[in-house]
Amino acid sequence: MSIFFMFGKYSTDALKEISSERTDNAVALIKKNGGEVRGMYCLLGEHDLIIIADFPNVEQAMIASVDLHKLTGISFTTSPVVNVEEFDRLIEETKEI
Repeated sequence: MSIFFMFGKYSTDALKEISSERTDNAVALIKKNGGEVRGMYCLLGEHDLIIIADFPNVEQAMIASVDLHKLTGISFTTSPVVNVEEFDRLIEETKEI
């Protein structure tokens, strides 16, 4: 499983529909697409929401991102991430090439 950050931006209509039920439906949709939510947070600034989730591959993360937009009206920018230790290891390996 790989970690993905899903940055959400609320539309005016999406703001009107905020509810714990919609949140539960979003979590269920992520699970349906093979994902597991690690955390969900609201933000101030450029993004309104971040979902941190594990997915088995990029394809499942992309499908979940589109499905979440359809379900919630929230636009998502979804990015794969690696922790800093893994990044350092990857970069060190490329130095050897």
